[in-house]
Amino acid sequence: MRAQGRPILSPPYGEPSPHEAAVVRIPFPGRVNTTAGASLTPLQSVRGIITPSGLVFERHHGGVPDIRPDAHRLLIHGLVERALVFNMDDLMRFPSVSRMHFLECSGNSAGEWGGLGKTVQVTHGLLSCCEWTGVPLAAVLQETGIDPRARWLLAEGADAAAMTRSVPMEKALDDALLVYAQNGEMLRPEQGYPLRLFLPGFEGNTSVKWLRRIKLGAAPFMTREETSKYTDLMPDGTARQFTLLMEAKSVILRPSGGQQVHGPGFVEIHGLAWSGRGRIARVDVSVDGGRNWRQAQLQEPVLPKCFTAFRLPWQWDGAPAILQSRTMDETGYVQPTREALIAARGFNSFYHYNGIQSWRVGVDGNVDNVHA
Repeated sequence: MRAQGRPILSPPYGEPSPHEAAVVRIPFPGRVNTTAGASLTPLQSVRGIITPSGLVFERHHGGVPDIRPDAHRLLIHGLVERALVFNMDDLMRFPSVSRMHFLECSGNSAGEWGGLGKTVQVTHGLLSCCEWTGVPLAAVLQETGIDPRARWLLAEGADAAAMTRSVPMEKALDDALLVYAQNGEMLRPEQGYPLRLFLPGFEGNTSVKWLRRIKLGAAPFMTREETSKYTDLMPDGTARQFTLLMEAKSVILRPSGGQQVHGPGFVEIHGLAWSGRGRIARVDVSVDGGRNWRQAQLQEPVLPKCFTAFRLPWQWDGAPAILQSRTMDETGYVQPTREALIAARGFNSFYHYNGIQSWRVGVDGNVDNVHA
């Protein structure tokens, strides 16, 4: 109160307080200074359900391209009535929509098949939730017309990896978006500037960034990213393909690994739940490793294919405890235990891990990751 604060517009683009300098993305383990890598969202430090744009996780296969929006084009061709090329001005003249949805890499939590990540940023950090703004893909496809034989489309990015994925037409005509803005501003370069495909509830790599081409076809295009990659290996040696949907999942953020509970007494357990199937219907929390469960309170808004925050009051008595959360979505799907997931999938899988996460609170208040 004894001195003037800093002046307005200093800096001209707002930045977090220097006291929050530790709240940053970190590189995926083993993927430092590489164009084919990832960074992880610090979920334990994010408040609410919207991930700030500067903390949204990254996953790149060929680095981040530098694309001028006035030079970018989107070609739509293949099984269409007329092939068309759109520039960004063309696309932004369509009626826009804004929706809040989570985005999750299918490799999120993959280390938990056999390992133990120290923090929730390491175990679940390939995950974010944003407000996405753009035009429904269905509206643009109305302009090209759709050949009745079209059952799939190929989406291709303008990055050095030419990232390509096959997408069912049912999804394209349902809730797919051509996105150019995120959290109230134009896309960040690492999030696909100036244009990306966004498929709510589908595994993240199908939401192709730097989108340059869509080709309609009668069958899946069997790209590298859906044959040698992004398939789920089963115990009998077979591989599941096109497991596109991200199933219901939840995680406790506070207290979680690497944190500390400061003495016995009241603790409010906070976490997030999400499902590619739709809305979250319920979250249960256990403080004794799954022997007993209490229903948590869901915090509004509860939106389809979006983060839903939950909380539960807990009186910690100072004894060792194991915290878990288990969610159920509106279809009745219940998040599985780690044991049930391994029994069904074995240890050959890498993608689509959604087992119940366990955090152990020791008598000293330190919180660690365990396989309960």
